Amino acid sequence: MSVLTARNRGYTYVSFDDDVARGGAEADPMGFVGDLPEKVILDEVQRVPALFTALKMEVDRNRVPGRFVLTGSADVLRVPTIQDSLAGRVEVIRLHPLAQDEIASRLSSDLAAVDRSSGFLDALFGRGFKIQRTERLGRQLCERVAAGGYPAALARPPGRRRANWYRNYLDAQVQRDVRDLARIRALDVLPRLLALSAAQTAGLFNVSDLAAPFQVSRPTIQEYIVLLERAFLLERLPPWHSNRVSRLVKTPKLHLGDTGLACALLGVDAAGLAVDRGLLGQLLETFVFQELRRQAGWHDDLFTFFHYRDKDKIEVDIVVERGARAVAGVEVKAGATVTAADFRGLRKLKAATGNRFAGGAVLYDGEMCVGHGDGLYAVPLRLLWEARA
Repeated sequence: MSVLTARNRGYTYVSFDDDVARGGAEADPMGFVGDLPEKVILDEVQRVPALFTALKMEVDRNRVPGRFVLTGSADVLRVPTIQDSLAGRVEVIRLHPLAQDEIASRLSSDLAAVDRSSGFLDALFGRGFKIQRTERLGRQLCERVAAGGYPAALARPPGRRRANWYRNYLDAQVQRDVRDLARIRALDVLPRLLALSAAQTAGLFNVSDLAAPFQVSRPTIQEYIVLLERAFLLERLPPWHSNRVSRLVKTPKLHLGDTGLACALLGVDAAGLAVDRGLLGQLLETFVFQELRRQAGWHDDLFTFFHYRDKDKIEVDIVVERGARAVAGVEVKAGATVTAADFRGLRKLKAATGNRFAGGAVLYDGEMCVGHGDGLYAVPLRLLWEARA
């Protein structure tokens, strides 16, 4: 919600990046909350941990849903200095960077009014994909991966200005928000650790490999990874498992929170991705995973995400569970062709899940959307966001 939209809906906007507002809230939390207007947005609220007790008391005194909207660039409920969790008094909504159809409509004055599509997930979990021909993304695919989804970055032209925004954003996150989450000495390690994670995005999480370049212990690196997750810069994708399948790898995958940020960290642009097909494949898998996470965020059903890999190294890049039973798989390819071998992991997942299996798709940069039997489809990448319910 933009500041202008907030005002139009009757909300007063207060940011604790403002030293005066933060100082007043820290000096007298109860008085500050008592003087707030009827509807208010408190931005970067993790910077004033003492405010949470006062907010809890005010909510208990006057339970009006939606009166307080608390926003922050870190997981505020995991800030160690916050002593009140607001359990039973707060609904947590994770705001992701923009999805692809939101980016297409970003010139709209109100992104909340965008007609968001859940067509891909609906097709994957039931109605299937129609046979159709569409255009390849080609060079545009590299451009979308390199651009990422942060609105402020997308407002800048591709190239140095956009990459500088991402790097400045990272510096601000490390110097300010991560410090709010934990008091650590080696802040200089975090940007380098994040860059190393960007180079390994979509790979199996290996703390020893991540710790090797640094003169810090493995447990310390593990703690730093947790901090970067709480700042929404990294995400671990857990392995899918079943009690009936004993040969599954139990290691999570590591994904950057946004591919635009990853490209800025790695110093690569769309032209560089077009040349380095291996790196494109890694970042494309992260791109698809994050796009699905964003679409799932506005769907009525609950979706949970995993990856599948067995000890024979047969894998499915993304496994999606809908509710408690239905399971589907998504394999990601940067190439323009699909062969029977590309469905090997999905068929293994289907065998492991039995009647829970809802469908599977190999996403690729081709033209034809076509079935391959047993609920499996080859699907052009652009239908990830252009498919309609």
